[in-house]
Amino acid sequence: MTFIIMDLEWNNAYCRKIDGFMNEIIEIGAVKLNEHLEQVDTFSLFIKAQLGKRLRSRVKELTNITNADLSTGVPFTNAMAQFRRWCGDDTVTMTWGDTDIRVLIENFRYFNGVTVIPFLENYVNLQKYAQAFMNIEHADQIGLSAAAEKLGLNLADYSLHRALDDSLLTVDIFRKIYNPHMLSSYTLPCGEAFYSKITFKARMITDIHSPLVDQGKMVYYCDTCGVECERISDWRVVNKAFRAIFRCPECGQKVRFLIRFKEYYDHVDVKSSAVPFVEKKKLRARQAGETEPADQAEELL
Repeated sequence: MTFIIMDLEWNNAYCRKIDGFMNEIIEIGAVKLNEHLEQVDTFSLFIKAQLGKRLRSRVKELTNITNADLSTGVPFTNAMAQFRRWCGDDTVTMTWGDTDIRVLIENFRYFNGVTVIPFLENYVNLQKYAQAFMNIEHADQIGLSAAAEKLGLNLADYSLHRALDDSLLTVDIFRKIYNPHMLSSYTLPCGEAFYSKITFKARMITDIHSPLVDQGKMVYYCDTCGVECERISDWRVVNKAFRAIFRCPECGQKVRFLIRFKEYYDHVDVKSSAVPFVEKKKLRARQAGETEPADQAEELL
C-alpha cells in the first residue's frame, strides 16, 4: 500500500460559463510514502490559470506564488495526467480536511467534464482522523499548524502555505499519529457513495413543516425550575434559525429560544441556545434609566 499525502493551492476566479466564482487550482504538491512511512518521492507542479488570469492579492501574499510562476505551469488536464502516472496504483490519498478533494472534483467537472477523480482509489481525511486520535471534538476543527504544534513539531522548520511544503508538514503529523488499525476505519473506498457524500452541500432547514425538523426538540425547559415552558409567541425564522419566546409556568421567567437544524448527507445537526428575554418597553426604560413599565407580553422582540 502506498500513501499519497496531497495539498492544493487555488485562486478564486470568476467563470463566465457558470456565471459565478470557482476555486481554480494553481498548484499541486504531494509526498509518496511506502507502507513503512518512508518517503519514496515528491511531486510539485504549477498549473496554468485558464480562468483567473491574475492572482488575487491575498493568494499572492499567503503563498508567495506570482503570475510569472503560473505562466510556467501546465494546463489542468495535463497536470492531472502527470499526477495520475506519478501516483501509480494501490494507493491511499490523504489531505488535511476534505476541502481539497471538493475543489479537485469541481475542477475535474469544469475542465474535464467528469465528476470522478481518476487517481482516487481510497481516501482519508487526515484532519478528521487526527482529531479522533487526539480526542478533539469534531465541531472544534483543528488547523494544520495548530495540530503540528500540539504534536510538538517546530513550525519554523517548514515553509507554510505552499502545496509541497504543507504536504511535508502533513507527513510529519501523520507519522506521529499513525495507527494502522485506527486508520483503517477512516479509510474510505472512493465509490459512488463516497462521491455522493462529499459533494452533498449542507443546508440550513428553514421550513418548520419539513420532516427533517424534529418537533420534539422544539421545546424549552426552565433552567431554574426544570419544568417545560410554554411558548408565548409564534415561531419566526431569523438568520436561518427558528426563534420563539418561552415562559416558565412556575417562576414566570421568559427566554428567547433559538434552534437551528442543519442537514448533512447522513444526518441532521441540531443546535439550540436561550437568552433571557426583556420586553421592548422595559429594555428602552433600562437604557434610559427610567422606571420599568408594567409587563406587556404582546411587546415581544
